[in-house]
Amino acid sequence: MKRKHAGGAARKHARSDQQIAVDAHARRRGGGREAFRSDQQIAIEAYEQRHGEATRPTPERLRRKLYKREMTRLQIELVKLQEWIRDQGLKVVVVFEGRDAAGKGGTIKRILQSLNPRICDVVALGTPTDREKTQWYFQRYVAQLPAAGQMVLFDRSWYNRAGVERVMGFCTEEEYRDFLRSAPEFERMLVRSGIILIKYWFSVSDAEQERRFKDRIKTPTKRWKLSPMDLESRRRWVEYSKAKDEMFRHTDIKQAPWYVVESDDKRRARLNCIRHLLSQIPYKDLTPEPVELPRRQRAGGYVRPPMSEQTIIPDHYPADGGR
Repeated sequence: MKRKHAGGAARKHARSDQQIAVDAHARRRGGGREAFRSDQQIAIEAYEQRHGEATRPTPERLRRKLYKREMTRLQIELVKLQEWIRDQGLKVVVVFEGRDAAGKGGTIKRILQSLNPRICDVVALGTPTDREKTQWYFQRYVAQLPAAGQMVLFDRSWYNRAGVERVMGFCTEEEYRDFLRSAPEFERMLVRSGIILIKYWFSVSDAEQERRFKDRIKTPTKRWKLSPMDLESRRRWVEYSKAKDEMFRHTDIKQAPWYVVESDDKRRARLNCIRHLLSQIPYKDLTPEPVELPRRQRAGGYVRPPMSEQTIIPDHYPADGGR
């Protein structure tokens, strides 16, 4: 479900073929584009137009019981999708982009939680090496693309150039403009090669990002997530907004459109994103049938060596479980 983005006057006229097709289909159904958007999305868009993205209303948090029940159901469906990808030899790439603390990592974690890492895995590349800096920009990402029967999730991707590199001045103006020209052709080439390419942008409000940053600061196990670059991105909020709008204007193509995930409520964001991902690839249930566990081999005279001859790690917890 594709939502409309406010990217300036130019954006209003830069409608993709997919948007035109959606509009036509909606008219045939007797509705407008609103027929494809939830009441919550329509309300958020109207609020943003009046007040700006930074002050948009926070949705009511999804109840934990409902979230856990639905997540369990969706993870079973993800296993079915995984088996279909393996069986059919599909090549799937899912790109996760968005502001810092928008919830990309948590969603990726839930997607992979019950899947086989040999079939579905995550790629999160660090800063390019000196050698990689001399290569074709897309080269190090090409090396991570899936083979037949695999799905790769990119936790940030080649879009670093349109975001952090652009805002922080890590690339030249010429490199940035070349990326905006090249990225759509690069992605069309991936699609023509048989890759299923799905791109998600996780959108978080100013207030919610600030709350999550403060939570990371006070929580020792989360503090590592807050880098100096994250703090600087917070200061340059508007510059990142402009960079995102420009990125969408050039790379929101019909072969690989951007899908926006509203992520102020992490639970809703995870469920909505997974449901959408499942809807993008038609699949059948190839879950393996239950098998019968064979009997264990007889000892046949085998005697296990004494435990005293092995190095056992200390047991620090009492036998009663600490009750």
